[in-house]
Amino acid sequence: MGAGTADTPRMTVAMVTHEAPGDSFWDLVRKGAETAAKKDNLELRYSNDPEAPNQANLVQTAVDSGVRGVIVTLAKPEAMRIAVRNAEAKGIPVVAVNAGMDAWKSMGVKEFFGQDDKVAGEGAGDRLNSDGARKVLCVVHEQGNVGLESRCAGVRQSFRGQIENLNVNGKDMPSVESTITAKLQQDPSIDRVLTLGAPFALTSIRSAKNAGSNAKVVTFDTNAALVQAIKDGTVQWAVDQQPFLQGYLAVDSLWLYLNNGNIIGGGQPTLTGPAFIDQSNIDAVAEYARRGTR
Repeated sequence: MGAGTADTPRMTVAMVTHEAPGDSFWDLVRKGAETAAKKDNLELRYSNDPEAPNQANLVQTAVDSGVRGVIVTLAKPEAMRIAVRNAEAKGIPVVAVNAGMDAWKSMGVKEFFGQDDKVAGEGAGDRLNSDGARKVLCVVHEQGNVGLESRCAGVRQSFRGQIENLNVNGKDMPSVESTITAKLQQDPSIDRVLTLGAPFALTSIRSAKNAGSNAKVVTFDTNAALVQAIKDGTVQWAVDQQPFLQGYLAVDSLWLYLNNGNIIGGGQPTLTGPAFIDQSNIDAVAEYARRGTR
């Protein structure tokens, strides 16, 4: 046991997410989880699958292997319900992270760490109003993901201009680029492209250029390359939900529950966002991005 590591008994917890290949957002969630696990003397088993039935199977495998706690994402809650129930039936505590704001309590999940995606979307809509945007393309990179759909719905609630959703296949970035390019060529009145993840914002920059569009790019979520894009002005701003913090708090919450019976949040979600990152505060975030934690 290294210096600074908890002296509590070593236990194994599982984290199962809907991460898709190439989505750097999850690198930050996982790094936060691993940092907490190291501090807490926990073994963390991380696995992921973007297809909800496969994600549910991974949860069931973790439960069958005898882990002491499980962290899940609930992007498609109904597909996860039975696996979560099976964990709880064995006395294995389950906490949710990132997705499932409207579903976690009804599923018996003990705690939730993330942002309210609809509130975050409303904040983005307000920001678009103040920016003077008139027509927004909201790019949904995973159809059926309740969190992503809530973001666009939140924007629609507060934005005074026009908004149109565009579904793309987030697992095929060349297809994402060509689909956005075609839409911008078809409708030159679009003046903002709002993506729901940093890699898609970076792709949208190329799409706008290829389409000869003047549309500006804004986004949810960050990564190191996105931080640089905000610094150089090719992306206007990002809505930050602090993914490192989500992973860290989720693991830490299981350690607290397993060792002291603690539950964080008092039956309410523990919010990690939203906050805006733009050129006014990007320098403060850039150093953390270089470390791989923002």
